[in-house]
Amino acid sequence: MVADRRELLGFACAGLLAYAVDLALFVCLRGPAGLDPLTAKTLSFVAGCSVAYAGNALGTYRHLRRPRGLRPCAVFFAVNAAGAAVQLLCLAVSHYGLGLTSQRADTVSGAGVGMLLGTILRFWGTRTLVFRSGDGSGGRTRSWNGTSGGRVGSWTG
Repeated sequence: MVADRRELLGFACAGLLAYAVDLALFVCLRGPAGLDPLTAKTLSFVAGCSVAYAGNALGTYRHLRRPRGLRPCAVFFAVNAAGAAVQLLCLAVSHYGLGLTSQRADTVSGAGVGMLLGTILRFWGTRTLVFRSGDGSGGRTRSWNGTSGGRVGSWTG
């Protein structure tokens, strides 16, 4: 299952839009709305995950047939929660385990290393657990008769 450029770009675009929604909503909920940090982050995380799911379902993986209902959405949220846990774990290991307590160290470990590892986990989980093709082709399009290769619609396959 090798990702192609279009899949990576689509995933990145959906993720960047989701990140922007998460950040903007967090800032608004934390500032003008006056919510506590955990409530604000929880609400912004749910909103960001919703945007990422919609972006991937309607954009990146729209060509795949997938099950309907709440299951794919619930699995997507679980994958994203696992990615967030990876980010928090990287931050905790750096800050508390290694004693690197500066703001720069926290930013590098949480938003740098943690974001990178969390994104890799999210990409893997999204493409294998949520938006899988079910035909073993890794999401690649197949010809009209179900064989790989050949021109689509060609009688030679």
